[in-house]
Amino acid sequence: MDDGRHRLTQPLVRDNGSLRAATWDEAMDRAAAGFAKARMQGPNAFGMFSCSKTTNEMNYIAQKFTRAVMGSNNVDSCNRT
Repeated sequence: MDDGRHRLTQPLVRDNGSLRAATWDEAMDRAAAGFAKARMQGPNAFGMFSCSKTTNEMNYIAQKFTRAVMGSNNVDSCNRT
């Protein structure tokens, strides 16, 4: 059983192929920059895959984010399987 000693306690960012500890602000800024970069590359640069085991509300938010924020229609889930 995991007692939590191996869990991450702060965000990590990759620099030159290696992970290093970062502040939450830096990690969030990098994530936002990654989304912005994908968005600028066009609608086919981003896609969302959601899970049938999550709630309908969570799947709705995932597809809404993908369509309204990222401008992409590339949304799928494993509901068919």
